[in-house]
Amino acid sequence: MSDVLAENLSGKSVMGSDGTELGMLYNITMNLKTGALNDLLVSPNDEFPVGDSRFQQDEQGRLHVPVSRVQAVKDYIVIDR
Repeated sequence: MSDVLAENLSGKSVMGSDGTELGMLYNITMNLKTGALNDLLVSPNDEFPVGDSRFQQDEQGRLHVPVSRVQAVKDYIVIDR
């Protein structure tokens, strides 16, 4: 995958590889010592069945999607479900 500037990710929709819309990108977590990206924080859509998701959730209900699951970044951020 080619490099993508973080400013180009702001406000992008997150979609599963099966076509399911998960929600909108809220933030990205990273390791401050190494600079490695950890997780995408995704605010789920109301229609997305969060309980069926394999992703961890934080106290605000946002999904923690490991960056390793990102397959593509175009109009959407596509993740492997």
